Amino acid sequence: MRALKIGLMLLVWWVALAAQAELKFPQLTGRVVDNAQMIEPAVREQLTQQLQAHEKATGEQVVVVTVPDLQGTDIADFGYQLGRYWGIGQKDKNNGALLIVARDERKLRIEVGYGLEDRLTDAQSSVIIHQVITPSFKAGHFSKGISDGVAAMLVVLGGNALDEPSTAYESRGDPGDDFVSRHPGIFVFLVLLFILTVFVCQMLGILPAGRGGSGGSGGSFGGGG
Repeated sequence: MRALKIGLMLLVWWVALAAQAELKFPQLTGRVVDNAQMIEPAVREQLTQQLQAHEKATGEQVVVVTVPDLQGTDIADFGYQLGRYWGIGQKDKNNGALLIVARDERKLRIEVGYGLEDRLTDAQSSVIIHQVITPSFKAGHFSKGISDGVAAMLVVLGGNALDEPSTAYESRGDPGDDFVSRHPGIFVFLVLLFILTVFVCQMLGILPAGRGGSGGSGGSFGGGG
């Protein structure tokens, strides 16, 4: 049963790759790409200056992007592909990060390159999204939410971690339901199939070359204007 589920997931992933070949990404015109027109001009200029100054001082590239919609894809997939398409961060350090806001789907995500994962972790990104940005978004204050979110990202990248909520409990897996241990042969086959799929897609040009994020955190927002 688990093997069937994983096989179906790989099939869905394969179909998603074909769909992503049709994605139209915005051009990287600056450190703030406000294609959805969600940021006030004065705030946009302020963010641009902040991010340019941070990049000049550290070499780390942080970009804010708003899009009208996700073109039918998941925001995690969209963010990963956009990061690769733009080549965010220095090539040898992969030290880029994206703050992505999808207006129509009311989704947002922080996509993080390998070089920043030690500071801008999934947990820290989640705190920024859910405790800093989302409350302002729900009140309809998009410029404030994005500005505060960027400020929090720069604080974390500066080495000052935000307080994280304590975990109330730890999830516990069922050893009897461990697919890898029970079906090692099938698991190896599926992994090889996955690798082969990526290789073929790269050869066909479905997956764009470049650098992308490796981690991140997402969320959604409701209410407001």
